[in-house]
Amino acid sequence: MPDDSMPLSVDAVLSLAPDPASAKAARGLVSPAQWPTLGVNDAAVWGECQGSGAKPYQTQVDLAGPAFRCSCPSRKFPCKHGLALMLLRAEQGTLFKIGDAPAWVSEWLASRVDKAQKKEEREQTRAAAPADAEAAATRERQREAQRWARIEGSAQELQRWLADQIGTGLGVRSPAQRAVWQTMAARLVDAQAPGLGQRLREATEGLGQGADWPERTLRRLGLLQLACDAISRRETLPEDVQADLRLLVGWPIDKAEVLATGPRVRDHWTVLGVAAEERDDKLTERRAWLQGERSGRRALLLDHAHGGRGFDQPWFAGTGLEATLVGFPGASAQRALVDEPGPLASDPVWPTTTVAQEWASVAARVAACPWVSLHPMVLPGLVPLQADGAWWGVAEGRAWPLAANPAVGWSLLAHAGGAPLTLMGEWDGERLRPLTAWGAQGLWQWSTGE
Repeated sequence: MPDDSMPLSVDAVLSLAPDPASAKAARGLVSPAQWPTLGVNDAAVWGECQGSGAKPYQTQVDLAGPAFRCSCPSRKFPCKHGLALMLLRAEQGTLFKIGDAPAWVSEWLASRVDKAQKKEEREQTRAAAPADAEAAATRERQREAQRWARIEGSAQELQRWLADQIGTGLGVRSPAQRAVWQTMAARLVDAQAPGLGQRLREATEGLGQGADWPERTLRRLGLLQLACDAISRRETLPEDVQADLRLLVGWPIDKAEVLATGPRVRDHWTVLGVAAEERDDKLTERRAWLQGERSGRRALLLDHAHGGRGFDQPWFAGTGLEATLVGFPGASAQRALVDEPGPLASDPVWPTTTVAQEWASVAARVAACPWVSLHPMVLPGLVPLQADGAWWGVAEGRAWPLAANPAVGWSLLAHAGGAPLTLMGEWDGERLRPLTAWGAQGLWQWSTGE
């Protein structure tokens, strides 16, 4: 028999359940008739559980963890199928066929081993001090100095270009002008400042769009001018502001460095909302906003997936987990990475806040870093409504314009039913994009209405 790395007792399995309901549901699946395939080897336990659909759910457990994976859509971890599989293993082990794992199991195990090896290699690399550490550090400083020199040169060019545009006036909206702006954005990308190029492209796309486009365009150009001023005196600024500048110009910070040196906060985190957007070149950006129960801190988990690939870690609004978050450097103190995560729980701990507190938090972030483009806001007592073809949220006598298409707007309106709820969304300085809402009506999510 395989030498399992975890006790195969019923109590040990049930202790892994995220809540009593999951344990009860798993008990209902402990029936050999529902499992046409059951297998085991030294590394894993697997099985196929017949559900309501034509295709059974593929469930697998890495005994080294234990770690669970299942093809069902459950948000709980482990799901009832994973628990039921281990209960079957504990109670009726003779039903499991000993042998080689199928491809869908072995590929998952291989990917876990590969990730573990890479993590170990990174740790070993950090732990082992190379003989030429000082020389390597010197070369790195030289490369950084060369890149900053290119960025500073492009910022000076951008500053002159901005002065020319203001001198010419923003009233000229010809295709030729758009081409000039796009060319300048491309030059910034070539000068290793893609973040500045992206902001200029966004300003170009807003030319002539909407009644207030001159104000919006001037605001975006003003932030670019402020960035140029900051880059010109970068070395005199505090370290956290320098870190924000680095992210602003599109110079990423290595995640391994963040995990090794960033501030760590252990807390029970609630997923307030999740947004996913398609970017250029088949790039998907996902933003998950979390709030700590004890620390009260809000954090942004920013991920990207290329070529239609999925994300390694799923996040669902309205769930919570015990985990350590490691913060990126910067005055805005929003973005973070997850380290040492626990299982997702079913019960969130929603924050208690007021509209005044939310505005104060936005003001503090803008004061710390004026280039922050999105602010997480939680607005209690908000009533969504539709007027003159636009979507609004009204709370404490103030109306917020909502960034919502008809499908999202009507979905939110129907969910609220005219009653107040608590709305969480992303404020971009002009409109609030609703992501999640909760209250007596239950939980509403942006993805359900899109």
